[in-house]
Amino acid sequence: MSARTPVSGQRPSSVRTAFVPGSRLRGWVERFGAGHGGFLVRDDDDGLRLLADDGAEALLQAPWPNDGRPGRGADALERLASLTSQPRRLGLLLVRRGGYGVAVASEGLVLASKVGSTYVQSRTAAGGQSQQRFARRRSNQADALVETVAEQTLRVFSSESFEYVVPGGDRALAGFVLEHPALSDYSKFPRLAYLDVPDPRAAVLKKAAADACAVRIQVTDAPP
Repeated sequence: MSARTPVSGQRPSSVRTAFVPGSRLRGWVERFGAGHGGFLVRDDDDGLRLLADDGAEALLQAPWPNDGRPGRGADALERLASLTSQPRRLGLLLVRRGGYGVAVASEGLVLASKVGSTYVQSRTAAGGQSQQRFARRRSNQADALVETVAEQTLRVFSSESFEYVVPGGDRALAGFVLEHPALSDYSKFPRLAYLDVPDPRAAVLKKAAADACAVRIQVTDAPP
């Protein structure tokens, strides 16, 4: 039975996500092993999986594909750390109903950026004509948000070169922005893993830039 499959009556194992820079990966792995009694490494299609002696698991995923530039090292962990430490440029697009953040980042640092506040009303359970008026108003607000963010994204993205797009926040809104005709050139760029972020502010955008250039680690604790 997998560590992720709860026995009847048991609580499911907790799962959490961490982002670790390539330069700190070895230390994180050593602490994971010390805290869980050692582990085995399995190289899966979706990343490196650390199988701990106590039943915990950690899935380690590179922030980007090697694209002909693989990491160097004597083992899979060293190669993953090396790949993650490569200086690659990313275009970040974070958008939610309450705001947006756009940046070009490299090595975890923001090179160019723009953040802004917006507002799109939440859904309501009201019915009838009030519901219809509300839906139209909400749709208009969302359309205006997409227009605004697309305009600002074009300004930031065109100021620096990069090779991947990193969407985050509200998946639907981010998708609508990237489909905007003004961003037709950038919609063709490879997209990296989606980032789950709160309403984008300067601090949120700064952290997202660091996370997008780090190893994504999903830890599943041992069954209780």
